[in-house]
Amino acid sequence: MKKFILTGHSRGLGAAIGAQLLQAGHPVMGISRQAHPTLKARYPEQLIEHSVDLGQKDAVISLLEGPALKAYLADTTCAVLINNAGLLSPIGMNGSLPNAGIYEAVSVNVSAAIALTNQFITLTSHSPDRRVIQISSGAARSPYAGWSVYCATKAALDHYTRCLAVEAPKGLRAVSLAPGVIDTDMQAQVRATTISEFPMRPRFDQLKADNALPTADSVAEKLLRFLDHPDFGQDPCADLRQIT
Repeated sequence: MKKFILTGHSRGLGAAIGAQLLQAGHPVMGISRQAHPTLKARYPEQLIEHSVDLGQKDAVISLLEGPALKAYLADTTCAVLINNAGLLSPIGMNGSLPNAGIYEAVSVNVSAAIALTNQFITLTSHSPDRRVIQISSGAARSPYAGWSVYCATKAALDHYTRCLAVEAPKGLRAVSLAPGVIDTDMQAQVRATTISEFPMRPRFDQLKADNALPTADSVAEKLLRFLDHPDFGQDPCADLRQIT
């Protein structure tokens, strides 16, 4: 049986991915701070939701080492983990960032994603087909003033995934995937920042004004097609915009 674990499933790209997986008939375990407002009612048998703040170590460890995850993955012949949850904040120049915000972003974007991947590998050792997508960003590969924490955390995911490729656990294919700029709440957050916090904001303002931002649904559809492509996993760090 093919099963999915999806973090950050309650909104944005994660919500679009979750909806398309459920519509296709796949079981999904969604992990987010809040439940999705409608998906559980529509797919009560397929969707399992865990309300977990991925910035809180004890809550994450409790889920990873508790019985629910192990039971969910016990009968999988194909298991897929999509680490989608992430924080863009704190935005701003170094010297003005809130220290608590730095720790929270690293916890959500890096620590939780790596710990979940580690436990996923442990609990799917019986599965001949294991796949992981880390949702990365172009910011992992190009520096942006004002996004230093976001850039650094996504770059960490990229390099972690390169290490997975070197280790090559049996049956595992993993990709740290930059999905491109998407018309989600995260982009609204970008446009709400000041120029002093994020000097490149006008570029993103213009993308919205030009109606040049793809929808979360269209990006989710392309991502899931890539997940099932034979080439998935050949390059541990990929950009969805460059995949035809």
